[in-house]
Amino acid sequence: MTPIALHTLVEVSTYFVGMQLFLWQRRRLALPALADRDHSLAIGVAAIVGAAVGAKLGYWIEDPRNAFANFPDWRHLLEGKTIVGALLGGLCGVELCKRALGVRASSGDAFALPLMIGIAIGRIGCFLAGLDDHTYGNPTSLPWGVDFGDGVARHPTQLYEIAFLIGLAWTIAHFARDFACPGDRFRAFMIAYLGFRLLIDFIKPMPVAYFGFLSGIQLLCLGGLAYYRHDIVRFAGNLSWGRR
Repeated sequence: MTPIALHTLVEVSTYFVGMQLFLWQRRRLALPALADRDHSLAIGVAAIVGAAVGAKLGYWIEDPRNAFANFPDWRHLLEGKTIVGALLGGLCGVELCKRALGVRASSGDAFALPLMIGIAIGRIGCFLAGLDDHTYGNPTSLPWGVDFGDGVARHPTQLYEIAFLIGLAWTIAHFARDFACPGDRFRAFMIAYLGFRLLIDFIKPMPVAYFGFLSGIQLLCLGGLAYYRHDIVRFAGNLSWGRR
């Protein structure tokens, strides 16, 4: 099996596992926003559509030179996608859908665990795909550098991300009482993941450097963190973690 085929297989399994985890979380948490079957379906569809659109827009921002090469030939526009763009696009889709339905309660907590586990599984496929996936890090002399097939040892940023997500999932579960407000688990996941990607992308190749030092993904991360600025301050002020 080729690396790309293996990546595709892992990606399909990611969607399956993520959906099963979402259905389990929806039943376990019994969130008011998802209690109505029709509303739950509409919110789920909005999340998927928003994520698909956001993933493409994020890719266009990250690598506009490749995305718009030979424009108006549309084939390059459909090549790539980004997780950060998908997360922000999914967030926009859900919030717009809830506003249209008049749903005020938070639905995010049902998505937090499925996203963390799903992205972690997906990164296994990214790691196995090697150079073709373009998710590896910059060259490194560190002993755990990985040669993805071109004779150059690189940061295995996919493995860094897997370790981070597993640690984040454990932290949110262990300190569940500190996320008392509805939606806090999802907010904590988004803030932590966007912050992680903002930092980790400094050791990844940048197709385009905005302002001379930021990738398009990092710009999206900054935008997402700005959206959650009030929650960042609120979480930072929660001192109960330090009393454990």
